[in-house]
Order: sequence, then C-alpha cells, then structure tokens
Amino acid sequence: MPSELPKSTREWIDKILTVNPASFEALAITAFEIQYHHNPIYAAFAKAVGKIPGKVTTLTNIPFLPVSFFKTHLVTTSQYNPSSCFESSGTTGMHNSRHAVKDIALYEASFLACFQQFYANPKDWCIIGLLPAYLERQHSSLVYMVNVLINKSNNPASGFYLYEFDMLNNLLQQQEAAGKKTLLLGVTFALLDFAEQYPQQLKHTIIMETGGMKGRREEWTRQQVHAFLQQKLGTNSIHSEYGMTELLSQGYSSGNGIFNTPSWLKILVRQDDDPLTVAAQGSGLINIIDLANIYSCCFIATDDVGTIQPNGSFEIAGRRDNSDLRGCSLLTA
Repeated sequence: MPSELPKSTREWIDKILTVNPASFEALAITAFEIQYHHNPIYAAFAKAVGKIPGKVTTLTNIPFLPVSFFKTHLVTTSQYNPSSCFESSGTTGMHNSRHAVKDIALYEASFLACFQQFYANPKDWCIIGLLPAYLERQHSSLVYMVNVLINKSNNPASGFYLYEFDMLNNLLQQQEAAGKKTLLLGVTFALLDFAEQYPQQLKHTIIMETGGMKGRREEWTRQQVHAFLQQKLGTNSIHSEYGMTELLSQGYSSGNGIFNTPSWLKILVRQDDDPLTVAAQGSGLINIIDLANIYSCCFIATDDVGTIQPNGSFEIAGRRDNSDLRGCSLLTA
C-alpha cells in the first residue's frame, strides 16, 4: 500500500524534530516512499534510475534529485497552493530555482529548532542582518529566516542593514560597550566591505558569513575571507551558515568551515563519474537529505563539492565546474 502523506504539518514537524541517528534511516525511507507515490517529478526520476520502493532499503540506495530540477520544474509532493514560494538569486540570464513551500510553519519550525540547537534562544541575542543583495529582491528564504529570528530576538537593536555601515558601526560599538551578545549575519561581500572600512575589536559579537560575492569583489577562498575578517574585526573565529533555496534546514559552522547539521538533515557524498555511488563519508559531490522537505523533495544532489568526516561534520570545497553561480554559494577552497 502506498505510503500516506502526513495527516498534518504538525505531525511531520513532531517526527523530524524528534528523529535521532537510530531512527533517521527508517524515517528517510518512509519519506522516500511518500515522495515516490505523491511527487510525479521525483517518481519519474527514481524510475529512470531504477530506484523503486522495496529496492530502496538504505540511505545510500535512495535516489537524489539533481538540484537543477528546481529551475525547470515545480517540485512538489502532492498538489497544493503554496503559502510561500522562495526563489534563488542569480545573475541576469540565469534560470532561478523556485521552492514552493506548502506550509511556512514547517520552515519556521525547522530553522528555529536548528538555531536553538546551535545558538540557543534568539531572545538571548541582538541579531543583525547585513544582507543587501538579498534585501534588494523578493522571495529570499534567507531574508525570511533572518527576519523571523530578528522578531524572535525581541531586541529593539535587532534589524536589517543595507549599506548603512556608519549606523551599523555605531550599533556594534554600543552593543560591545554594554557587553551584549550580538550576531552579525551577513553576505560575504558586505562583511568584507564593512570590515575594510570599519576595522575594530569585537569581543561580544559573532560574525557569521552566508557566502556569496555576487560579483561585487574578487573571489577569495573561504580561508582568505575568514582570515581577513578575523584580522579586521578582532574575532577568534568566523561562523558560517550553509543553506539554499531548495532546503528548509541549515548547517552551521562555528569556525574553520566545519559544518554540523541538526538531526533531521544529513549530508552524503556521490562520485562525479558515477552519481548513483553514494557514501556516508569521504570526498565528492554533496547529496543532502532534508526531512523538512517532505512537501517538495527530501533528497537533493547539489553541485557543491565537499568532504564528510566520520562524525558527520562536513566541509565545502567549492562548486562543480560549469554549475551556475548562486547567491548563497560558498567560496572555492
């Protein structure tokens, strides 16, 4: 009998937020069967590569949909009127990815639980978004997430900045003088511009880069970016966020580009010359299982190149040659 869709968004939220390493595989196989039976695009792809229910019994057997399908198709599990539709950034002439979100509550539950896991309650922070490239367009999942975190922080100093570096500098100085925990989350080119113009010593502020040069500056490696920001802003480490339009969950790094994920998000690797060969560790192209994506596609083959350690943490080395530049793309190592 075909696997049934969740009876409610809340039911699925409860499942993913309580999943653990011992139960992850079983829930992922359930998600595969649900999407095979209720997602025509994914089902056609799975059949084409010979991966059907009954034959898929492990995580490495699951077929991973190429991320490019989000540029050319509406990838949905069941038919619905989306409560939100996120769209990737891109340069002129590119086809942007579109992610139709059935219930925005699922996205909020995922990113809030993830933030709580890695950074505690948003109300404990002053949260500042330095995201000019994203604020200048609509339908950014990153802007949506940061906006909710700002509102949850319940701090009047929290907010977004475009290019008001002088105002941002004054705010950071005030927060530092008061010893207030502050999170400055910014797109890479804007953080570099700010640090270059306003060097200082930050003791109570976490700097988090989301990737993305947007053609505004010469491309640097992540190591170069982090070294520059640490030198100019006086921090011991630079944090990073790993996310994309096609996902409803994120990975976070507290330094050195080593990312960790919440329990409902898992990273695997595939070989470029044999994409159906998937492993739980090693180097290759990144595959992602995001169980929050139950109404789109939980199993995505990205164009990112990386390495997964035995403990599940991972690094991103860059992007495969000839793939599109993306707004949240990470810098080549």
